[in-house]
Amino acid sequence: FSDATEDELLKIVGNLLYYRYMNPAIVAPDGFDIIDITAGGQIHADQRRNLGSVAKVLQHAASNKLFEGENAHLSSMNGYLSQTYQKFRKFFQAACDVPEPEEKFNIDEYSDMVTLSKPVIYISIEEIINTHSLLLEHQDAISPDHNDQLHELLQALGPVPDIESFLGEGAVDPSDPNKENTLNQLGKTEISLTLTSKFELQDGEDRDMKSLMIKTKKLIVDVIRTQPGDTLTEILETPASSQQESAHLKVIQRLAVQDAKTPDKMKRSQSLLEDAQLPIEQKKRKISRNLRNLEQAGLVSSSTKYQEVINEIAKDIRNQRRYRQRRKAELLKLQQTLQALNSKTAFFEEQIDYYNTYIRTCLDNLTRKNSRRSIKMEGKGEEKGSKKSKPTPVKYTAARLHEKGVVLEIEGLQTNQFKNVLFDISPTESVGDFEVKAKFLGVEMEKVQLHFQDLLQLQYEGVAVMKMFDKAKVNVNLLIFLLNKKFYGK
Repeated sequence: FSDATEDELLKIVGNLLYYRYMNPAIVAPDGFDIIDITAGGQIHADQRRNLGSVAKVLQHAASNKLFEGENAHLSSMNGYLSQTYQKFRKFFQAACDVPEPEEKFNIDEYSDMVTLSKPVIYISIEEIINTHSLLLEHQDAISPDHNDQLHELLQALGPVPDIESFLGEGAVDPSDPNKENTLNQLGKTEISLTLTSKFELQDGEDRDMKSLMIKTKKLIVDVIRTQPGDTLTEILETPASSQQESAHLKVIQRLAVQDAKTPDKMKRSQSLLEDAQLPIEQKKRKISRNLRNLEQAGLVSSSTKYQEVINEIAKDIRNQRRYRQRRKAELLKLQQTLQALNSKTAFFEEQIDYYNTYIRTCLDNLTRKNSRRSIKMEGKGEEKGSKKSKPTPVKYTAARLHEKGVVLEIEGLQTNQFKNVLFDISPTESVGDFEVKAKFLGVEMEKVQLHFQDLLQLQYEGVAVMKMFDKAKVNVNLLIFLLNKKFYGK
């Protein structure tokens, strides 16, 4: 609204804030939990009328409308209205001074990495559609740069849907005579949305192109210091004179002395240092090669004689001070992000330790209960000081396990041959670990280690079948049931 006056803007903002937020709370405080009303109670009619009178006065004050005409009997309050309007005006001006979201919420491109839980918003379907419509209508004003990610998002979303298409086919009966009312009601339905980042941190080719652009700009600056020209193309195509080469060599030597005095942590990357030491003609050849790669990526164009790069360099020079301030702020933010990531890592490591301890305790308790049960059943005459009996291994033929549904099939064997395959399951000293031996037609196979936690993980992930010995297909759920029953008494 660049053409609007301040008074016009404040009038619009004032109407929005007062009539949407303040006035309803004054007129009906019971509807916004501002006052406590006992069950079945309500505001008295006289109280409601008084609140309406207060709202009327504040309405006039917010809009700077004096009492005149039929309200002339209240004209003695006009002085108060004028004074109060100035207070409202300051409030509306302050409301227009909105900080950037990144500053207000202290977020940046790394924030999503350090949050322990994704933010959730509650929004109605109608509000989603209206927001989409407004963004499409004003996208050029909100984001003039067409390379901005907002344009990419809106392009991916496509046109604004109506409520019916948003909800999907079958949400409303087409033959319903009250279809429009039903859709309007559904549009006011609030849904919860978990916010996730569509755009990850730059990596791969995008980051490589950005790095290549920085290196190219640095090389161009080094060249045009000693070899000026009308266009970048002209400079690159014109051989440097001996004087220009000599001047360039002096610049290289001076920069080398400066780099030698720079602390190691503040030095430029090795590739930039190596590029800076190149002779001027080699730099120009490297610039030409880089520009061709950048043109293929759509960042520059030879038709403009690579003016885009020159404009970027001019912008960098003009905004040097701002860039330094931004780098300091980004460095501080990165340090905070690193600290938050370390805290997040420590939190998850503590959670892992807690869950591992909990699972080991559960398995220990299951083993201990099973051992006590075995002693009661088998060792009634044992001495009190005798050691607890070690859980005995269990042996099954594949045919028996097939009956139980544990073994589904064995590659290369018919079902009638399963009786010739023997499985020997033994618990190890480590709680929750089992050793499985198998004999296939009298041939001993390699031992397989089974970890109970791995089986539980497969069950959690919905994996129904696993392979053992690269031959036998086993039902995961029924294998867990068998181990529970035989070794943990469950």
